[in-house]
Amino acid sequence: MWVGGIFRDLTKAFDYVIHNILLSKLEFFGITGRANKLIKSYLNDRYQSVLMKNKHSKNCFSEWLKVKQGVPQGWIRGPLFFLLYINDLPGIINDISKPTTFADDTNIIFTHSNLTDFKDEINIVIEKTSKWFKTNSLILNFYKTHYIQFTAKFKPGVDVRIIKIAL
Repeated sequence: MWVGGIFRDLTKAFDYVIHNILLSKLEFFGITGRANKLIKSYLNDRYQSVLMKNKHSKNCFSEWLKVKQGVPQGWIRGPLFFLLYINDLPGIINDISKPTTFADDTNIIFTHSNLTDFKDEINIVIEKTSKWFKTNSLILNFYKTHYIQFTAKFKPGVDVRIIKIAL
C-alpha cells in the first residue's frame, strides 16, 4: 500500500478573500436576503489606516484606503467566513483523496495499492487544487507546503515504522 500526504499552507489567506466570491458562496449555502445584504454592507465600503509609532516623534497614520478584499481581522465571524470561502475545495478532490481543511491549512492524504495510480492521483489533485486556489485568488506558501510519503519496512522480530520525507 502506498500512502502519502500533501500539507499546504496559504499565504495571508484571510487577506485574499474576494468579497464577491465570498458573498456568492454564502448565497450558495443559503445565506440570502437580509442576512446576505447585512454581510455585504459590512464587507463593502470599508476603509483602513495604519498607525505608525516612533518613540522619537509623534504617532502618525497612513492615509485611509478602501479595503477591496479580505475578511476583517479580529472580527469573530472572520474565521467562519474564511471556512465558508474554502468549504467547496474538498468537493473537487474527495473522490481520489482524503482532504482536511482547517483555516488556512489544507492537508490531503492519498492511499493506493498501485504505485503508478498513486503518482497519477497526486498529480491530478495538485493540478485541481492549484486551479481552485488560483480561481479563488488564494496563494500557496511554498515554504510551508510539503509532500510526505509514508512507508513501512519490517525486519524479522522488529516492528519499526519509517517515515520518508520528500520535498
